[in-house]
Amino acid sequence: MRFDAAVPHQPTAAAARDAAPVVPDVPVASAESLAAVAADPTYVSRETPTREEDDPPLAMEAMRAVQILNPSGEVTMPRPDRTRVMCVANQKGGVGKTTTTVNLAVALALHGNRVLVVDLDPQGNASTGLNVPHHTGIPDVYDCLINSVPLAEVAQAVEGIPNLWCVPATIDLAGAEIELVSVVARESRLDRAIAAYPGQFDYVFIDCPPSLGLLTVNALVAAQEVLIPIQCEYYALEGLNQLINNINLVRQHLNPKLDVSTILLTMYDRRTRLADAVEQDVRNHFGDKVLQAVIPRNVRVSEAPSYGQSVMTYDPGSRGATSYFEAAQEIAERGVKEPVGRNA
Repeated sequence: MRFDAAVPHQPTAAAARDAAPVVPDVPVASAESLAAVAADPTYVSRETPTREEDDPPLAMEAMRAVQILNPSGEVTMPRPDRTRVMCVANQKGGVGKTTTTVNLAVALALHGNRVLVVDLDPQGNASTGLNVPHHTGIPDVYDCLINSVPLAEVAQAVEGIPNLWCVPATIDLAGAEIELVSVVARESRLDRAIAAYPGQFDYVFIDCPPSLGLLTVNALVAAQEVLIPIQCEYYALEGLNQLINNINLVRQHLNPKLDVSTILLTMYDRRTRLADAVEQDVRNHFGDKVLQAVIPRNVRVSEAPSYGQSVMTYDPGSRGATSYFEAAQEIAERGVKEPVGRNA
């Protein structure tokens, strides 16, 4: 009996292709990212997956929520040794002034700081976001500016947020621009009202209207610091020079201590190159004044005001809440030299 030598089976081309191991696509570095790495060895792209993205999403979301809500009250942000009066201003509408004011105030109040929000916008959106009544007949900031009513009689405690108060704005404030024209020392009315407040706050946030009128001038005179939210789009940069010029005029003639201390990038969409370009332009121009925290486009941030809440309480595990928490933490740490600590 004759046995033929065994001949290895030759797979067909299709079979070989199907049996080949699947190799995941390897992202190819772009010229821009290579240039960034060459210029700065510590450069990390915003597209780089973080540790959070590798961990189970629900677990990370729960951890972020506990950190932000701080139910035990143990974790605190450092408190400044003096009251920091911050004016949130930008004459362009829709850049996130009110959203920034509300969420930073809530984040700081949840972590041991006493915070007052002054709603200086006739639309009253900051009052809505904090669920503070601001219908006609409610004592508001208009009474303080025009009728010299003490701020303490107008401020309302924010429900559910300890250490947070709000001075609401009603539609009456729309006429304040005209009425202030004939008032003595019209530019410093708000400054005197805040200075006469009997209590002491760690932070006073003034939410300005989207204009450069007398209400915004009052805010700039009352403040020591200016926080400018900048939307990551081209139009947001166009009016920035005019705002800076007005701030300089107020500094020269009315408030020498005024300083643009903080720039916050908002509505950042990492899918577009324009957002990266705007970010780089702003960082190159303003340097260390720009916070490292960047606020992304997040639907939870937009939904929260319809429930009379900040995103910090509406969805504390969301990306929007995390970003505003990081921004508040950075602002607090810049104000003092002490690191974030715990209550004794």
